[in-house]
Amino acid sequence: MVLNKYSRIYTQDDSLPASQAMLIGAGLSEDDLRKPFVGVCSTGFEGNTCNMHLDGLANEVKRGLAAEGLVGLRFNTIGVSDGITNGTPGMRYSLVSREIIADSIEAMAGAHNYDALACVVGCDKNMPGALIAMARLNRPALMVYGGTIKGGTFKGQQLNIVSCFEAYGQKLRGHLSQEDYRGIINNACPGPGACGGMYTANTMAAAIETLGMSVPFSASSTAVSASKMQECLDTGHYLRLLLERDIKPRDILVREAFENAMVVTTVLGGSTNAVIHLMAIADAAGVKLTLADFQAISNRVPVLADLKPSGKYLMEDLSALGGVPAVLKTLLNEGLITGDTLTVTGQTLAENVADIRSLGAEQDLLRPSSSPLKADGHIQILYGNLAPDGAVAKISGKEGEQFAGPAIVFDSEEAINEGLAQGLVKAGHVVVIRYVGPKGGPGMPEMLKPTSAIMGAGLGDKVALLTDGRFSGGTHGFVIGHVCPEAYDGGPIALVENGDWIVLDASKNTIDVHVDAAVLQARREQWRPPAPNATRGVLRKYIRTVGSASTGCITDQ
Repeated sequence: MVLNKYSRIYTQDDSLPASQAMLIGAGLSEDDLRKPFVGVCSTGFEGNTCNMHLDGLANEVKRGLAAEGLVGLRFNTIGVSDGITNGTPGMRYSLVSREIIADSIEAMAGAHNYDALACVVGCDKNMPGALIAMARLNRPALMVYGGTIKGGTFKGQQLNIVSCFEAYGQKLRGHLSQEDYRGIINNACPGPGACGGMYTANTMAAAIETLGMSVPFSASSTAVSASKMQECLDTGHYLRLLLERDIKPRDILVREAFENAMVVTTVLGGSTNAVIHLMAIADAAGVKLTLADFQAISNRVPVLADLKPSGKYLMEDLSALGGVPAVLKTLLNEGLITGDTLTVTGQTLAENVADIRSLGAEQDLLRPSSSPLKADGHIQILYGNLAPDGAVAKISGKEGEQFAGPAIVFDSEEAINEGLAQGLVKAGHVVVIRYVGPKGGPGMPEMLKPTSAIMGAGLGDKVALLTDGRFSGGTHGFVIGHVCPEAYDGGPIALVENGDWIVLDASKNTIDVHVDAAVLQARREQWRPPAPNATRGVLRKYIRTVGSASTGCITDQ
């Protein structure tokens, strides 16, 4: 079999001497020109714990490729940090970066005719961006996750990145000294790796390992572990196998694989961001995935893992118990997932974990399905006169399943943050944050700063929050996001006024404002579309091209 069927366009065509001269000038030999080329994409950059070590891992991937007779050619793409940009105007670029990452990987690999891809990624949008590109290109490929960060400690308290946001809320209410506030900040992130709970990065890593697009243990090996380094070196073996067997992403990214990924996301209590990301990856792979599919999984699959943000454990704790493979083996034994889907190892999901021990009574991180943390899924899809096209609720069970109260409305994240500082949000309120959707934000920024401040202020179980924006995987409490249509498009959320009575019911999957239809219609007649929050550049392009959150915020439909 010809393994270099793409790169040979440049390397084996006598009519392209300049192409070959430039490759030789870049350090390749005549012998190298006859080998398969593997694009090694890194989202590494300095100044962010999630990504700071990725270039080093990518270099280890290159070593592993060379040992298998493959030529690794590293290139970089961007990686916007959610943790750094949250609560600032920079957060508008976060979801946008998913599309930039996908487009740039597709452009590099497509333009330079790489025969295969290895993407070394670490933060929330890096992973779905890489998978979207792989599915579009449909050449042998796999993802290497940069790994989870180790937890921090301060005065005996276990810390992670969300501890900082919640400390801010405590400080605002005078419950935390400046010294302790700075102590938490200085100790929350002790080194490289993605945010340590079952937040979006670890959620997507676990989902992608379940999909079969990364090797076993990739999602749960910590960033600084020997196993993570070995994973990088082993990439050469697996990519050569994929090339020899001509196994491509769309052979792996089938309907059953996505169903498995949704199950694992539910069992682990993962981020609601998985909804838009899995829909976008599925779309690129030619698989139809809808909000109804997520609800169908939640109807039959319980939450079993006691992981942060609503639980007590971190991903590093799961790693010590056998990681994601141990979870997969347990779920296979319980009949919650199917094991015959293909993976990048060349084996099926079941074959990958055949020798793995399932998790039992020796631990309490993953409960048995007979004694779940929540009998059904935490991701609930709600519909009603506030969200005709759907909304995504994250209901852990600890905050109850119903909430009713008067609305207090904010037209931006800045407004809610100011309102919290002024003490405007009271127990019993339904907090509405609007004009922060895909177009309105633009970029559908996460509302982690306000939700964390609400938690820190002791209001986490006393208010509900709904928005046409997103929530961080670190968010917990009675929260509903992705309200569609968004306010910018004139969705009903744009018509809500202070004091309107809102009823949220996650048991009936409803989200309604109790205002007479004639009153809402009169408000609609007075409503005018807002001016866009961006008039030039990539954010303006995003406003013009992005689709609804109800279909994954896809830009190329």
